[in-house]
Amino acid sequence: MGQNKEMLTHVKGSRAAGARPNPIVNGSSQARRQAAEKAGRRAETHVADILGRRGFDILAHRFRTGAGEIDIIAANPRSLVFIEVKARRSRAEAAYAVSARQQTRLWQAAGIALATHPEWTRPETRFDVAFVMPAGVEIIEDAIRLNMS
Repeated sequence: MGQNKEMLTHVKGSRAAGARPNPIVNGSSQARRQAAEKAGRRAETHVADILGRRGFDILAHRFRTGAGEIDIIAANPRSLVFIEVKARRSRAEAAYAVSARQQTRLWQAAGIALATHPEWTRPETRFDVAFVMPAGVEIIEDAIRLNMS
């Protein structure tokens, strides 16, 4: 398996043929990625708890589709809510992290979610963004809208 990984890395062009991987660089980058994923999971759990206290049922965590992943899908009798969670140091960093490309993927993933689970349909559907920062959590309702122009 180690040889296959070496070959794939070489094919991707990340280092010269025959060069050895730097375990310090690769390890620290992997450690950062793992830490970020762990922080993201904690943030999503925290937001799900808040939504539960607000009367929402959590229908799915990290709902994966071919179009992308939806962090949280929640519902109450009136509303179905797709929530993108961003854990960052500041509101500005969190807001910047919700790119136009990601918004398009969220719309596509939501369409797949509803096609897969028609029982989730509610009179209202919206896309919220939850910013999880050291200063607290801010949930912006109806933050992402479909732009038809």
